[in-house]
Amino acid sequence: MFFDPLYFILVLPAVLLAMLAQLRVSSSFKKYSEVRTQNGVTGAEAAQEVLRRAGVDNVRIEKAQGHLTDHYDPRDNVIRLSESVYDAQTVAAVGVAAHEAGHAIQYAHGYGPIRFRMAILPMTNIGSTLALPLVILGFVLEMAGLIYIGILLFGAVVVFQLVTLPVEFNASRRAIVALRESGLLTEDEMPGSKKVLSAAALTYVGALAVSLAQLLRLVLLSRRRR
Repeated sequence: MFFDPLYFILVLPAVLLAMLAQLRVSSSFKKYSEVRTQNGVTGAEAAQEVLRRAGVDNVRIEKAQGHLTDHYDPRDNVIRLSESVYDAQTVAAVGVAAHEAGHAIQYAHGYGPIRFRMAILPMTNIGSTLALPLVILGFVLEMAGLIYIGILLFGAVVVFQLVTLPVEFNASRRAIVALRESGLLTEDEMPGSKKVLSAAALTYVGALAVSLAQLLRLVLLSRRRR
Protein backbone atom coordinates (compact mmCIF):
# COMPACT_ATOMS: atom_id res chain seq x y z
CA MET A 1 0.00 0.00 0.00
CA PHE A 2 2.76 2.40 0.94
CA PHE A 3 4.56 1.97 -2.39
CA ASP A 4 1.47 1.67 -4.53
CA PRO A 5 1.85 3.32 -7.97
CA LEU A 6 -1.38 5.20 -7.30
CA TYR A 7 0.49 7.32 -4.78
CA PHE A 8 2.91 8.55 -7.42
CA ILE A 9 0.16 8.99 -10.00
CA LEU A 10 -2.43 10.73 -7.82
CA VAL A 11 -1.00 11.97 -4.54
CA LEU A 12 2.55 13.05 -5.35
CA PRO A 13 1.54 15.65 -8.00
CA ALA A 14 -0.93 17.15 -5.50
CA VAL A 15 1.78 17.25 -2.84
CA LEU A 16 4.09 19.09 -5.22
CA LEU A 17 1.28 21.55 -5.99
CA ALA A 18 0.79 22.18 -2.27
CA MET A 19 4.52 22.74 -1.81
CA LEU A 20 4.60 25.24 -4.67
CA ALA A 21 1.65 27.08 -3.15
CA GLN A 22 3.49 27.30 0.18
CA LEU A 23 6.60 28.65 -1.53
CA ARG A 24 4.50 31.23 -3.33
CA VAL A 25 2.88 32.54 -0.16
CA SER A 26 6.27 32.77 1.53
CA SER A 27 7.82 34.66 -1.38
CA SER A 28 4.81 36.99 -1.74
CA PHE A 29 4.78 37.79 1.96
CA LYS A 30 8.52 38.43 1.95
CA LYS A 31 8.27 40.70 -1.10
CA TYR A 32 5.46 42.87 0.23
CA SER A 33 6.89 42.89 3.74
CA GLU A 34 9.48 45.20 2.27
CA VAL A 35 6.81 47.66 1.06
CA ARG A 36 5.88 50.06 3.86
CA THR A 37 2.39 51.51 4.07
CA GLN A 38 2.24 55.18 3.16
CA ASN A 39 0.12 56.06 6.20
CA GLY A 40 2.24 54.03 8.63
CA VAL A 41 -0.60 51.79 9.82
CA THR A 42 0.46 48.54 11.50
CA GLY A 43 -1.08 45.11 11.17
CA ALA A 44 -2.70 45.32 14.60
CA GLU A 45 -4.14 48.77 13.85
CA ALA A 46 -5.51 47.57 10.53
CA ALA A 47 -7.24 44.59 12.16
CA GLN A 48 -8.76 46.85 14.78
CA GLU A 49 -10.09 49.26 12.17
CA VAL A 50 -11.58 46.47 10.05
CA LEU A 51 -13.37 45.13 13.13
CA ARG A 52 -14.61 48.59 14.10
CA ARG A 53 -16.08 49.23 10.68
CA ALA A 54 -17.97 45.92 10.89
CA GLY A 55 -19.36 46.78 14.33
CA VAL A 56 -17.36 44.08 16.10
CA ASP A 57 -15.86 45.49 19.28
CA ASN A 58 -15.35 42.51 21.60
CA VAL A 59 -12.38 40.81 19.88
CA ARG A 60 -8.91 41.08 21.40
CA ILE A 61 -5.81 41.41 19.25
CA GLU A 62 -2.61 39.85 20.58
CA LYS A 63 0.93 39.27 19.40
CA ALA A 64 1.89 35.64 18.80
CA GLN A 65 5.22 33.89 18.45
CA GLY A 66 6.43 32.51 15.15
CA HIS A 67 6.31 33.44 11.48
CA LEU A 68 2.99 33.46 9.58
CA THR A 69 1.23 31.96 12.60
CA ASP A 70 -1.59 34.50 12.30
CA HIS A 71 -5.06 33.20 13.12
CA TYR A 72 -8.37 33.95 14.76
CA ASP A 73 -9.21 31.77 17.77
CA PRO A 74 -13.01 31.61 18.20
CA ARG A 75 -12.70 29.84 21.55
CA ASP A 76 -10.97 32.81 23.16
CA ASN A 77 -12.38 35.36 20.69
CA VAL A 78 -8.91 36.70 19.97
CA ILE A 79 -6.93 37.51 16.83
CA ARG A 80 -3.31 36.43 17.21
CA LEU A 81 -0.89 38.15 14.86
CA SER A 82 2.67 36.98 14.36
CA GLU A 83 5.65 39.19 15.12
CA SER A 84 6.09 39.98 11.42
CA VAL A 85 2.51 41.27 11.24
CA TYR A 86 1.47 42.77 14.56
CA ASP A 87 3.79 45.81 14.67
CA ALA A 88 4.79 45.81 11.00
CA GLN A 89 3.89 48.83 8.87
CA THR A 90 3.87 46.91 5.60
CA VAL A 91 1.42 46.08 2.83
CA ALA A 92 1.77 42.36 3.57
CA ALA A 93 1.14 42.76 7.31
CA VAL A 94 -1.94 44.92 6.80
CA GLY A 95 -3.43 42.43 4.33
CA VAL A 96 -2.86 39.41 6.58
CA ALA A 97 -4.21 41.21 9.66
CA ALA A 98 -7.31 42.35 7.81
CA HIS A 99 -7.89 38.79 6.63
CA GLU A 100 -7.85 37.48 10.20
CA ALA A 101 -10.22 40.26 11.20
CA GLY A 102 -12.45 38.97 8.39
CA HIS A 103 -12.65 35.60 10.15
CA ALA A 104 -13.63 37.27 13.43
CA ILE A 105 -16.38 39.14 11.58
CA GLN A 106 -17.61 35.88 10.03
CA TYR A 107 -18.11 34.41 13.49
CA ALA A 108 -19.68 37.59 14.86
CA HIS A 109 -22.15 37.80 11.97
CA GLY A 110 -22.98 34.08 11.87
CA TYR A 111 -21.54 33.39 8.42
CA GLY A 112 -23.07 30.07 7.29
CA PRO A 113 -20.04 28.14 5.96
CA ILE A 114 -17.92 28.86 9.03
CA ARG A 115 -20.73 27.69 11.32
CA PHE A 116 -20.99 24.47 9.31
CA ARG A 117 -17.21 24.03 9.47
CA MET A 118 -17.29 24.37 13.25
CA ALA A 119 -20.13 21.83 13.44
CA ILE A 120 -18.14 19.13 11.63
CA LEU A 121 -14.84 19.93 13.37
CA PRO A 122 -15.14 17.12 15.97
CA MET A 123 -15.67 14.52 13.24
CA THR A 124 -12.81 16.03 11.27
CA ASN A 125 -10.45 15.75 14.24
CA ILE A 126 -11.37 12.09 14.65
CA GLY A 127 -10.95 11.47 10.94
CA SER A 128 -7.55 13.14 10.69
CA THR A 129 -6.31 10.97 13.58
CA LEU A 130 -7.89 7.59 12.90
CA ALA A 131 -8.72 7.40 9.18
CA LEU A 132 -5.41 6.22 7.75
CA PRO A 133 -4.54 3.89 10.67
CA LEU A 134 -7.95 2.21 10.28
CA VAL A 135 -7.47 1.80 6.54
CA ILE A 136 -4.00 0.33 6.99
CA LEU A 137 -5.22 -1.98 9.75
CA GLY A 138 -8.11 -3.04 7.55
CA PHE A 139 -5.74 -4.02 4.75
CA VAL A 140 -3.40 -5.86 7.12
CA LEU A 141 -6.22 -7.79 8.80
CA GLU A 142 -8.21 -8.08 5.56
CA MET A 143 -11.25 -6.50 7.21
CA ALA A 144 -13.25 -4.55 4.65
CA GLY A 145 -15.35 -2.91 7.35
CA LEU A 146 -12.33 -1.15 8.87
CA ILE A 147 -11.25 0.06 5.43
CA TYR A 148 -14.67 1.55 4.69
CA ILE A 149 -14.89 3.23 8.10
CA GLY A 150 -11.42 4.73 7.55
CA ILE A 151 -12.39 6.01 4.11
CA LEU A 152 -15.60 7.51 5.52
CA LEU A 153 -13.66 9.31 8.26
CA PHE A 154 -11.15 10.57 5.72
CA GLY A 155 -14.06 11.84 3.66
CA ALA A 156 -15.03 14.06 6.61
CA VAL A 157 -11.57 15.64 6.44
CA VAL A 158 -12.06 16.34 2.74
CA VAL A 159 -15.47 17.93 3.38
CA PHE A 160 -13.92 20.15 6.06
CA GLN A 161 -11.21 21.33 3.69
CA LEU A 162 -13.76 21.86 0.93
CA VAL A 163 -15.85 24.10 3.20
CA THR A 164 -12.68 25.92 4.24
CA LEU A 165 -12.23 27.33 0.73
CA PRO A 166 -15.28 29.64 0.70
CA VAL A 167 -14.49 30.60 4.31
CA GLU A 168 -10.99 31.73 3.36
CA PHE A 169 -12.02 33.44 0.13
CA ASN A 170 -14.81 35.28 1.92
CA ALA A 171 -12.45 36.47 4.67
CA SER A 172 -10.06 37.81 2.04
CA ARG A 173 -12.90 39.53 0.18
CA ARG A 174 -14.05 41.20 3.38
CA ALA A 175 -10.46 42.29 4.05
CA ILE A 176 -9.96 43.80 0.60
CA VAL A 177 -13.26 45.69 0.69
CA ALA A 178 -12.54 47.05 4.17
CA LEU A 179 -8.99 48.10 3.30
CA ARG A 180 -10.16 49.96 0.20
CA GLU A 181 -13.19 51.63 1.77
CA SER A 182 -11.33 52.67 4.93
CA GLY A 183 -8.34 54.04 3.07
CA LEU A 184 -5.96 51.96 5.16
CA LEU A 185 -4.17 51.16 1.91
CA THR A 186 -3.89 53.36 -1.15
CA GLU A 187 -4.93 52.15 -4.60
CA ASP A 188 -1.25 51.66 -5.41
CA GLU A 189 -0.82 49.44 -2.35
CA MET A 190 -3.95 47.33 -2.84
CA PRO A 191 -2.52 45.02 -5.55
CA GLY A 192 0.31 43.92 -3.24
CA SER A 193 -2.09 43.04 -0.45
CA LYS A 194 -4.30 41.14 -2.90
CA LYS A 195 -1.34 39.10 -4.13
CA VAL A 196 -0.40 38.08 -0.59
CA LEU A 197 -3.95 36.98 0.19
CA SER A 198 -4.35 35.18 -3.15
CA ALA A 199 -1.13 33.27 -2.56
CA ALA A 200 -2.31 32.31 0.92
CA ALA A 201 -5.61 31.03 -0.50
CA LEU A 202 -3.72 28.74 -2.87
CA THR A 203 -2.28 26.86 0.10
CA TYR A 204 -5.81 25.77 1.02
CA VAL A 205 -6.44 24.73 -2.57
CA GLY A 206 -3.25 22.68 -2.45
CA ALA A 207 -4.24 21.01 0.82
CA LEU A 208 -7.63 20.11 -0.62
CA ALA A 209 -6.00 18.68 -3.75
CA VAL A 210 -3.77 16.44 -1.62
CA SER A 211 -6.71 15.17 0.41
CA LEU A 212 -8.88 14.55 -2.65
CA ALA A 213 -6.07 12.63 -4.34
CA GLN A 214 -5.50 10.57 -1.20
CA LEU A 215 -9.22 9.84 -0.86
CA LEU A 216 -9.42 8.70 -4.49
CA ARG A 217 -6.37 6.52 -3.96
CA LEU A 218 -7.92 4.86 -0.90
CA VAL A 219 -11.18 4.22 -2.76
CA LEU A 220 -9.34 2.69 -5.72
CA LEU A 221 -7.22 0.53 -3.43
CA SER A 222 -10.31 -0.74 -1.67
CA ARG A 223 -11.94 -1.61 -5.00
CA ARG A 224 -8.76 -3.36 -6.16
CA ARG A 225 -8.84 -5.45 -2.96
CA ARG A 226 -12.37 -6.58 -3.83
